[in-house]
Amino acid sequence: METLIPIINRLQEVFLTVGAEIIQLPQIVVVGSQSSGKSSVLESLVGCDFLPRGSGIVTRRPLVLQLVNVPPLEERRKQEHGNGTKANSQCSYPGIKAEEWGTFLHCKKQIFTNFSEIRKEIEEETERITNNKGISPEPIHLKIYSPNVLNLTLVDLPGITKVPVGDQPEDIETQVQEMILSFISNPNSLILCVSPANSDLATSDALKLAREVDPDGRRTLLVVSKLDLMDAGTDALEVLLGRVIPVRLGIIGVVNRSQHDLNTQKTVADACRDEQAFLQRHYPSLASRCGSRFLARTLSRLLMHHIRDCLPELKTRVTVLNAQYQARLSSYGEPVEDHSATLLQIVTKFATDYCNTIEGTARHIQTSELCGGARICYIFHETFGRTLQSIDPLGGLTELDILTAIRNATGPRPALFVPEVSFELLVKRQIKRLEEPSLRCVELVHEELQRIIQHCSSYSTQELLRFPKLHDSIVEVVTSLLRKRLPITNEMVHNLVAIELAYINTKHPDFTDAAQVSASVNSQQTESLDGKRWKNEKLPSEDKGPVPGFGSPAKAVNLLDTAVPISRKLSAREQRDCEVIQRLIKSYFLIVRKNIQDSVPKTVMHFLVNFVKERLQSELVGQLYKQPLLQELLIESQDTAQQRTEVSHMLEALKKANNIISEIRETHLW
Repeated sequence: METLIPIINRLQEVFLTVGAEIIQLPQIVVVGSQSSGKSSVLESLVGCDFLPRGSGIVTRRPLVLQLVNVPPLEERRKQEHGNGTKANSQCSYPGIKAEEWGTFLHCKKQIFTNFSEIRKEIEEETERITNNKGISPEPIHLKIYSPNVLNLTLVDLPGITKVPVGDQPEDIETQVQEMILSFISNPNSLILCVSPANSDLATSDALKLAREVDPDGRRTLLVVSKLDLMDAGTDALEVLLGRVIPVRLGIIGVVNRSQHDLNTQKTVADACRDEQAFLQRHYPSLASRCGSRFLARTLSRLLMHHIRDCLPELKTRVTVLNAQYQARLSSYGEPVEDHSATLLQIVTKFATDYCNTIEGTARHIQTSELCGGARICYIFHETFGRTLQSIDPLGGLTELDILTAIRNATGPRPALFVPEVSFELLVKRQIKRLEEPSLRCVELVHEELQRIIQHCSSYSTQELLRFPKLHDSIVEVVTSLLRKRLPITNEMVHNLVAIELAYINTKHPDFTDAAQVSASVNSQQTESLDGKRWKNEKLPSEDKGPVPGFGSPAKAVNLLDTAVPISRKLSAREQRDCEVIQRLIKSYFLIVRKNIQDSVPKTVMHFLVNFVKERLQSELVGQLYKQPLLQELLIESQDTAQQRTEVSHMLEALKKANNIISEIRETHLW
C-alpha cells in the first residue's frame, strides 16, 4: 500500500501540467493561525531547514510539498553498479550524487541539493507573484527526495491572520480564509490543524474552519505545537487525551524549535531527540503517541488509507472525464488540411440538416416548441385554417349595402328580379378579404424557414461554430435564396385570389341554385307573414323592420350620394331580395374559402419550401465553393483553436492518469 502515495504524486504532476484542478486528489492540508508552528512541524517531518522564516505572515502562497522516500546514496550506488545504469529507474535516480535533494515544478531541470537554496527559491518565487506582503492562491510545487522521510503529500497554507500589517490589503483575513476553504473543501483532503498549546483550544481558528467543511471530523487531525511553552504548573494532558475537544483522527503533541534553537543552528535531528526527552519527562504515558516521528508515521498511514478509500471514486471520475473530453474534442473537429473537401462536407451537412429539419427526420428534435416542418404544418392547418374559418361570409355587409348594390345594378329601371351583377359585385368584395390572411400565411412560413437556419447552426452542425465567416456566408446565401422566393410566392398567392375574382362560377356543383334560394325565401316569408296576420291581425306593410341576424358590426361605406334614412323600414320585397343575396354570397364564399384554404398551402410548399429544399445545396456550392474564398471562409475562430488545444492537453493528461491508476493492482490496496 506504500506505493499509493507516489502514484497520487504522479497524478498530481500530470494534472498540474495542464493547469487545471478538475480532479480532486487526496492530500494533507496544513491549517493554522499565523506563527502557530506550521512551518516548524513541516520541517520536522522533512528533517531539514528549508522553509522561509521571519515575523508576520511568511507563507504567502500555498506550498504543495511532496515527500518521496528514496534509498540512501550508498545503496543507490550499489544498485547502479549491480544492475547497470537505468535511465528510467524509479529507485536508482542515476546521476544524482546527493543523499537528499529537492526539485521545483517551475524549474524542472534544476536539482537543489542545498536546502538553503530551496528556501531562497521559495522566497524568490513568492515575491515573483506577490508583492508587499500580499498573498496569492497560485501554489508552489516542491518535491523533496530523502531516505529520512516517509511518502507524504502536504499543502502548507498561509497562516490565519486578523489584522492587516504594513502594506497588506484590508481584506487579508477574508482572502486567507477563502484560500484555506478552497483547499479543505475538497472532500478527498485530510485536514491537519496546528494549534499552539499555550492558547485555548476552544478559540482555535483552524479547528473552527475545519468544522465548517468537516462537521463530523472524519478527516481532521489535530497537532498541538509548542508543548514546552506552556505556563509553569500547567500541561496539555487533557487536550492530548481528547477530553477538551475530541478529534476523530487523533491529537498529537509536538515540541517546536525555539528562535534560540534557530539562532544557534540546532539541527532537526537534535531537536527530535530533545523532543522525545521532553515528552518522556512530562508526558511519559503519551510519549509513544506524540512527537514529530510519530506524526510522520501517522500522516503517512492516514494518507495511504485515505487514498485507498478515495481510489474507486477517483477511477470513475477519470473515466467519465475522459469520455466527456473525448466528445468535446470530437465536436471541435480536426485542424483543416483539405479546404475543398472540408467546405463541401460542411455545406452538404448543413443542407442535409436543413432539409431533415423540414421533413422531421433531424437528429436534434426540440421538445420545448414546434420547429421546422411541424411548425409549417401548424401554420397551414391551425393558424391559417382557423383564421379563414373565423372570417364571416357576410362580414362588413349591411342590408343597406346590399340594397344599394341592387339599385345600382338596375339603373333607372325598377327590377323585376334580383340582378346578377349585384351578387357578383358583393361576392367579389367578400372574396377579396381572403387575400390578406393568405399572404400572412406565406410570411409566417418564410419566418420559420429563417428560424431553421439558426436551429441547424446551433444544434446540428457543430462545424459551423468553428468557422464564423463560413457560418455568416451560409446564413447570407440561404437568407438571400428565401428573400428571392418570397415575392414569387406572394405573387402566386395573389393570383390565386385574383383567379377566384376573375370568374364567378354560378354553375359550380356545390353552389346553391338561385331559383331554389328565391323560392325558399319566398315560402319562408309567406309563412312568416301569414303567421303574423293570424296572430296579430296586422298587415305585412305595418311590420317592415330589418331581419335580425344578417347585419354586421363593421360600419360599411354608403355608396349613395344621399343617405337613405335609417329609420325607414324595409318592404317585404326588399327583405326578400336581401336574404336571397345573402344566402347566395354565403354559399359561394364558402366554396371559394375552401379552395383558398386548400390551394395556398400547396402553393407555398411548391414555390417556397420545396424549391428551397431542392436548390439549397446547389446554391450554397455555387456561391461558396470558389477557390479564392476557400482560405478566407475556413479560418477558425481563435476560441475554437484555443479550446481544442486545451482539451487535447487535458485528454492527454487524463489518458496518462488512467494508465497510472490502472497500474494499481488489488494487492496494492492491502
